[in-house]
Amino acid sequence: MILLGILAASGAGAGAGGVAGYAAGGYLASNVTTVDKFAFPSDSRTTLATGLSVARRLAAGFSNPAVAGYAAGGYTASNQVVVDKFSFPADSRTTLGTGLSIARRTPAGFFNPAVAGYAAGGQGSPPRSTVDKFAFPADTRTTLGTGLSAAREGVTGFSNPAVAGYVAGGEEGSVVSTVDKFAFPGDARTTLATGLSSARKLVTGFSNNAVAGYVAGGFSTVATVDKFAFPSDTRTTLGTGLSSGRYVSAGFADSSIAGYVAGGLAGSSVTTVDKFAFPADTRSTLATGLSAARESAAGFQNA
Repeated sequence: MILLGILAASGAGAGAGGVAGYAAGGYLASNVTTVDKFAFPSDSRTTLATGLSVARRLAAGFSNPAVAGYAAGGYTASNQVVVDKFSFPADSRTTLGTGLSIARRTPAGFFNPAVAGYAAGGQGSPPRSTVDKFAFPADTRTTLGTGLSAAREGVTGFSNPAVAGYVAGGEEGSVVSTVDKFAFPGDARTTLATGLSSARKLVTGFSNNAVAGYVAGGFSTVATVDKFAFPSDTRTTLGTGLSSGRYVSAGFADSSIAGYVAGGLAGSSVTTVDKFAFPADTRSTLATGLSAARESAAGFQNA
């Protein structure tokens, strides 16, 4: 663990804390380009002057901490291949010359800091098992020889940096509880013996580096938060879930400090941002939520 992104992740895991979390795009009467930024540790919110290159919802978010955050794919009038990159700390946006291998929405994002980001599965008419990998820092794309264990949409991702990435839940004809695990650096896939506590899709993932990954909410409008402890991947379910049942929220984290679930659908779109403080997983709700009620934003972090 010698590169900058790994050092940032490792330092955060040791209690140093990160810089900011982001909720990018989404839907508010129409698709939007808005990117809200929550500065750690104050959780104060600003909105970036430059948003997504294309107004869209249901993109995957992944990060190369201390370097850049990404919003991949999504849906506007049709499924998208576009991958936008926000360079830290200026948050300046570029769009990758090579996007996803297949246009799709509701893919899962996960990442291995300083090594690669991934966009997995999603609805590509039909659902896909495809896992695209973007190698840092050049952002060159390859597609894994082994994709998801089944083609599915409405999935979410979380990461244990330098160890593995995970893709949880979704729908493959019916809604599933499946959690696939991709071991770094070879990306070999296994499927956890214990999946989600209930089958659900349109779920939200976030992680506490080297400690646990979390899967929150989902359709139909549940407040459940499942926790997978690293390295054993044993699952528990938090006694306190989301402040309200909802789905298609954005997830991000300030590792070793807290995980966040932002916006989503709870009957209607909400501005709510719930915060789960590590390691106790106690939940509070930020006084300042998203800049506008919206669902289906992508989450990434510089942490």
